[in-house]
Amino acid sequence: MVAALGGNALLKRGEPLTAEAQRANVQQAAKALAAIVRTGHRLVVTHGNGPQVGLLALQGASYKPDEAYPLDVLGAETEGMIGYMIEQELENALGHDRPVATLLTQVIVDGRDPAFAKPTKFVGPVYEREEAETRAKSAGWAIAADGPKWRRVVASPRPMEIPDLRVLKLLLEQGVIVICAGGGGIPVVRRGDGSLIGIEAVIDKDAASALLARQLGADALLLLTDVDGVYRDFGTERAARIAELTVVEARAFDAPAGSMGPKLRAGSDFAMAGRFTGIGRLEDAIAILDGRTGTRIVTPGEAQEEPGGAFV
Repeated sequence: MVAALGGNALLKRGEPLTAEAQRANVQQAAKALAAIVRTGHRLVVTHGNGPQVGLLALQGASYKPDEAYPLDVLGAETEGMIGYMIEQELENALGHDRPVATLLTQVIVDGRDPAFAKPTKFVGPVYEREEAETRAKSAGWAIAADGPKWRRVVASPRPMEIPDLRVLKLLLEQGVIVICAGGGGIPVVRRGDGSLIGIEAVIDKDAASALLARQLGADALLLLTDVDGVYRDFGTERAARIAELTVVEARAFDAPAGSMGPKLRAGSDFAMAGRFTGIGRLEDAIAILDGRTGTRIVTPGEAQEEPGGAFV
């Protein structure tokens, strides 16, 4: 299975962007991931990087703005940093009884993707609106509301191809638990001569995880976050968790782009192959697999059936 850890599962809202805070959350995440492995499932882990990549961009701009690294390089840095923490804590949680490795993962996008003209991906810390507008004016950012706060938004093109898939498969064949495609992977484009070059963007982690799961032929995709599923009438007294959605229902569900929208799109894309997507809390991963909590996205023929069989 592919388990995608949301940014809020690694750094909760309001927490400082410190190594100590992130490691404490990663330790808890590692316990949940270790439980998945110990039940016999083969595991690939992906993760978000929105707060971290935004912080690195701020740090670079405060030093020498004209020498700041582009987002693809910052994405690689965060993929290594977060992957290191997950790798180490997962090894500790498993008692170092099996190999774990982090793979820096390039993901090809289309340089003509319309997303470059309409930034939607949240990165960095949250601000009050006035401060966000001031920063946006001085730095040339695009900004958008993220709940009651405001954040920087950057281009988030659709992932098209994972050129490092061959290396990933070699690791899986040797029984390695792989942490990869962190932050949606490092965004690159293919030039006319076939070579690759990075591009200024941050790929949506859920979309990249769904593509990865499809290309691996995984049996399950878990999109793990800090809420226990998809809710109808969320934020109202009528709010109720939805236990199951068909692919058609998931695609038609009205969810904000900055919340469950990307998860529903990615989950339905993966479930189109007749497989199972689960959305819910990280600590509930096993219960989501068993159908006891979370929200399942299935093809119509799979509805009401319990997930089972051998997971990859």
